[in-house]
Amino acid sequence: MNGRETEVKFYVRDLKRIEMRLLELEAHLIQERIHEINYRFDDSNGGLRKTGKVLRLRKDAEAKLTFKGPGDVGAGGILSRTEIEFTVDSFDGAMKLVESLGFTPILFYEKFRATYELDGVHIMLDELPYGSFVEIEGEDITALREIAGLLGLNWDAIVRAGYHALFERIAQEYELDPSQLSFEALKNVHITGEDMSIIPAD
Repeated sequence: MNGRETEVKFYVRDLKRIEMRLLELEAHLIQERIHEINYRFDDSNGGLRKTGKVLRLRKDAEAKLTFKGPGDVGAGGILSRTEIEFTVDSFDGAMKLVESLGFTPILFYEKFRATYELDGVHIMLDELPYGSFVEIEGEDITALREIAGLLGLNWDAIVRAGYHALFERIAQEYELDPSQLSFEALKNVHITGEDMSIIPAD
């Protein structure tokens, strides 16, 4: 994607039910459930984070390098931001390039994701080490709200924090390394929505 990214995120208890509803609505499966690893980068002064920017390298079926600009909060508190993303031939090569430019990995995180498309809107079903989420992404807030309604999601339960920020809310309490959001690191930890100060939308 190269342009504006507008998305909403919901914490859910039953991701399978959401997927069944998507199938009922005849949503198109873009990407079957796949394991995804991500690295976020910053400079030694934390310059990207201080200015609300994100530099990320992701690997699932292919490798992608992504830049996200500072977010603008629009109507209803929905975040919109510039996003530049492209596929790279070599994950390791891209890692070396980014590090050669003076950036270092500050966060590793992984998840399982399946992606659907309905009426021009993308719906991502995410399984993270601390819970399940639905991301709805498109260009029109009205369309995002309509899809959320079709999926039976409570619009007032939107999660306004990113996955990293949610993890930071619990890392210290559970004595976890805030740079390692992995299934292995959290395998013996049971995280609730209350721990992250969020409520289920389903």
